[in-house]
This record gives sequence, C-alpha cells and structure tokens, in this order.
Amino acid sequence: MAKIMVVDDAEFLRVRISKMLSGDGHEIVEAENGLRALELYKSAKPDLVLMDITMPEMDGLTALKEIRKFDPKAKVIMLTALGQESVVLEAIKSGARDFVVKPFDRDRVMNAVAKLLG
Repeated sequence: MAKIMVVDDAEFLRVRISKMLSGDGHEIVEAENGLRALELYKSAKPDLVLMDITMPEMDGLTALKEIRKFDPKAKVIMLTALGQESVVLEAIKSGARDFVVKPFDRDRVMNAVAKLLG
C-alpha cells in the first residue's frame, strides 16, 4: 500500500486518521506541525499527505507551498474546519489536490485518499 503522512497539531485527530489509514494497509508517518511535515517529507518521501491548515510553527498553507517547491508532484489533501473556504481556495491554487472538511466522515477521507492514489 502507500506511505501517507498525516499532519495535524491535534494529536487525537492524527491518531484517528492514522488508525483509519493503517487499518486499510497504509504505512503512516505523523507530524504535529508544518515545519516538522516539511522535514519529514524530505526524508520519508510519502506518496500522499493529509495536512491541517491551522497549526503552530508553520501553517499548512505555507507547508504545502514549501513541499510543492521541493516536490512539484506532491499529492496533498488539506484538512479544514468549516468556514475556511477562502483558505481552501488558496490551498487549491497552491497545489493541494483535494480537501476534507472537519469533522470528517471516514468515507470522505478514504475516497479522497483512494482517488489520489489511483
């Protein structure tokens, strides 16, 4: 299966998504903020990234842009809270391939992942 990086400052959400994806056979790498995600992306080379937008150290939008500079083909799905539509549009313009609104539905996450992994 795929190597997927889950990036969120909320540990319970990282764990929830990680369990969901590892239960489907994926290898999981976790990061608690955008800065750590950027470091890990370069060493772990994940096939896909699920990343929150609002985080300390470096927000998801900045991390997305930096990851895409490093790897223009990076597949990133943004995790967003309701009411962040303008930020989602900016993320899509910056190269995010999809977004999932929190609180998320398991099927929505799994479908987004499956779609991007082909």
